[in-house]
Amino acid sequence: MALKLLYGFHAVGARLRAAPASVRELLVDASRHDARMQQLLARAAQAGVGAQAVDGARLDSISGGARHQGVLARVEPLARLSTLDAVLDAADAAGATPLLLGLDGVTDPHNLGAMLRTADATGVHAVFAPKDRAVGLTPVVAKVASGAADTVQYVMVTNMARALAALRERGVHVVGTAGEADDTVYQARLAGPTALVLGAEGSGMRRLVREGCDQLVRIPMLGSVDSLNVSVAAGVCLYEALRQRGEG
Repeated sequence: MALKLLYGFHAVGARLRAAPASVRELLVDASRHDARMQQLLARAAQAGVGAQAVDGARLDSISGGARHQGVLARVEPLARLSTLDAVLDAADAAGATPLLLGLDGVTDPHNLGAMLRTADATGVHAVFAPKDRAVGLTPVVAKVASGAADTVQYVMVTNMARALAALRERGVHVVGTAGEADDTVYQARLAGPTALVLGAEGSGMRRLVREGCDQLVRIPMLGSVDSLNVSVAAGVCLYEALRQRGEG
């Protein structure tokens, strides 16, 4: 089984909390002795994970020059649900109302990481994206997500339009975002089984993906700019869904 690379205090600390047995190797900067490092080392010791102190140059080499904060781990990939059907089945078994986030063409790892963090906070059952037009779960995504890359299911689909059609067949209301839509997100029906779909910044959703939505909505923009960063837009939409579900 190929190991994954995690770095940064949030990502590594979250893995130590959630699945310490999956941590195969923990490397820390030998020159760091501050409280934050001591807290992480204490957590690792409590979880039975040994840490190896190395010089910063080795960490830089392993991480490819990324901002690792002096903490790096090689970990086993966690078991994931591989299909949207499996996600919906799991939600049904738990008696939960499914909330999904679809991303069409989002390729910025910082945006994906931020959206995974928001998805975790709002109880999203899965984030899904196409295999060929998405950044995937890279180490940068995991660092920005601050542990949410491990807690939120991430499903890659072969074809977004077909995936949306399959969701609709299972009773999921598909709501896409588009700046020119007549309805605002506050007029959308988000309390039932819902998939919110956002497109890439600039180009938005592709035509077939737009046509696969039950409803298109926009976020009201009252200032001089005409769009929000996609991760900010996702946060607005997901928290409106949370409000409608009685959690706001």
